[in-house]
Amino acid sequence: MELFDVYPLLDLEPVKADGNYVYTKDGTKYLDLYGGHAVISIGHTHPHYVKKISEQLQKLGFYSNSVQNSLQQELADKLGQLSGYDDHQLFLCNSGAESIENALKAASFHNERSKVVVFEQSFHGRTSAAIGITDKDEYSAPVNKRSETVFLELNDFDSLEKELTQEDVCALVIEGVQGIGGVHIPDDEFLKKARKLCSETGTLLILDEIQSGYGRTGKFFAHQYADIEADIVTIAKGMGNGFPVAGTIIGPDIEPFHGELGSTFGGNHLACTAAIAVLEVIKEEDLIDNAAFVGNDLLQQLGNLPEIKEVRGRGLMIGIEFPFAIKDLRSKLIEEEQILTGVASNPNVLRLLPPLSVTSSETDRFINALHNVLTQLKLS
Repeated sequence: MELFDVYPLLDLEPVKADGNYVYTKDGTKYLDLYGGHAVISIGHTHPHYVKKISEQLQKLGFYSNSVQNSLQQELADKLGQLSGYDDHQLFLCNSGAESIENALKAASFHNERSKVVVFEQSFHGRTSAAIGITDKDEYSAPVNKRSETVFLELNDFDSLEKELTQEDVCALVIEGVQGIGGVHIPDDEFLKKARKLCSETGTLLILDEIQSGYGRTGKFFAHQYADIEADIVTIAKGMGNGFPVAGTIIGPDIEPFHGELGSTFGGNHLACTAAIAVLEVIKEEDLIDNAAFVGNDLLQQLGNLPEIKEVRGRGLMIGIEFPFAIKDLRSKLIEEEQILTGVASNPNVLRLLPPLSVTSSETDRFINALHNVLTQLKLS
């Protein structure tokens, strides 16, 4: 059977990892500043994480959600305490797209509306409803088409106000930081005005924190910079440090009925154990503060490089836009400097999404490597 390649593949295969590094079969060591699409939050093979999962697997790896699983409540309690959403409900699932699907379903059942407002350059997933609110027409099959999705320019409040005051919108969906779109940040004032307008019009505010959440931006959720609270928050990626686990955080005024939301594998024993271990490490090692400190220092250093067109980001979610396509630059970082980075839908944007445990000395290494590569490209 031929394997379908989901993404264009890099010509390397990590076979083991440790902390903020991955290793290929020949023993080459790479600094991981991509974290597997922002998934690795506490570093690869963290001892506490490995220990907790190993111990749980020896006891019970999986059983049906039709019986009690106290690990789910333990996860909900710890997540509520660390995130500030302790008065909300947690529905556990397996992936970010699934979290979005359930968020939209819960919102639509709640206010019995169907129109959704989202933003240009957004990405929310590849499943049916998720792709319908994603600004990528080429991913959308005929069965996925949504006639009631409105795309607006990010931070354009006048356009948003015009749409929402019609009072027929089910949900406003905003990424805490647009990731695949090239790391674009909603203005804090825009988010505050949007929150107020949603409350006035009965529109549910859904914050997609799948990539920007779990401490990545220097706060637990990126939208907390604006000091607002969402009606629904979607989470995944950094939640399990590589183990497939996701969730939909649902406000106390929304009451899904039994059977409305469900998942065979969602919140299984191993997934919950992984997610609990992640929260314990984030708290014990002050990784959110580390993301803020190291990320802000890195942003400042990048802003001093004249070859860069623009630097955008918060904490350890950073987009570096160049006045040229970054394909060769990224290849040289990998092949000559042994540093892994990411890309965006904009071919000129290099994306950094390292583990929250990355150190200043490691980001300094990246700055030096980037300077070396840019010098080479300029001379060639």
